[in-house]
Amino acid sequence: MGTVFSFAVRDPGPDTEETLRRITARLHRIDAVLSPYRPDSDISRLDRGELALDACHPDVPAALAHCRTVAEETDGYFSARPAGRLDPSGWVKGWAVEEASRMLTAAGSRQHCVSGGGDVQTTGGPWRIGLADPLRPGRVAAVLAGHDLAVATSGTAERGAHVVDPHTGRPAEGLASLTLVGSAGTGIARTDAWTTAAFAMGPERGLAWAGRHPGVEALALLPDGAQRWTAGFARHLPPAGPADWRLPPAAPAKAPATATGHAPGHA
Repeated sequence: MGTVFSFAVRDPGPDTEETLRRITARLHRIDAVLSPYRPDSDISRLDRGELALDACHPDVPAALAHCRTVAEETDGYFSARPAGRLDPSGWVKGWAVEEASRMLTAAGSRQHCVSGGGDVQTTGGPWRIGLADPLRPGRVAAVLAGHDLAVATSGTAERGAHVVDPHTGRPAEGLASLTLVGSAGTGIARTDAWTTAAFAMGPERGLAWAGRHPGVEALALLPDGAQRWTAGFARHLPPAGPADWRLPPAAPAKAPATATGHAPGHA
């Protein structure tokens, strides 16, 4: 999937290494079937008309059905064809993280964290999750803390301006990064897809959209370094820590009508 997955398991058991081997095999299989970067994947062959949908691996129609659902939820700002080519990665990467976490839970783990390309799902806790700052390589924009979290970030830190607005076919503008924080109940697959869509919407509309969803909070980093966030985002921050772990004080006036706070500068 063009990225790196990592696992942190706090309660390893006698079968944990074997479970991780099975998870790795499952991730490689997901990549082989659903990656648009592989010309021999089912997705690529389907897109070229070389393979019928009913002849694809069952993961393909399932993923495309989820993509259609998220497209409806986001007024078309999420799409399995964001730039014309069939590419369900906005759903698949988060779902792969979710699958890995599910397999660890099924093996008995109650304290683990799975990370894949900016998507993080935690079980148990508390866990601390650093959000990469795309404007300051090697630094973090904020650090989150909590239990059973689903955290997804879309932005320019790893792959540049790669998120496309499906309505225009052009790279989305107005944001350097956008992070959505949901719960394990929401799942990282849906949280990741929502983050992609909200990023494509732009800062004002994206934050307003996130703010209307109970249990979802958002942090936006603008290209000039300004930060904006939904009203409840601060509850996911650690109680104390280095300055780089903290949001700057919110500006006292002119908060957007979407009930988000904003302040200039870096975290």
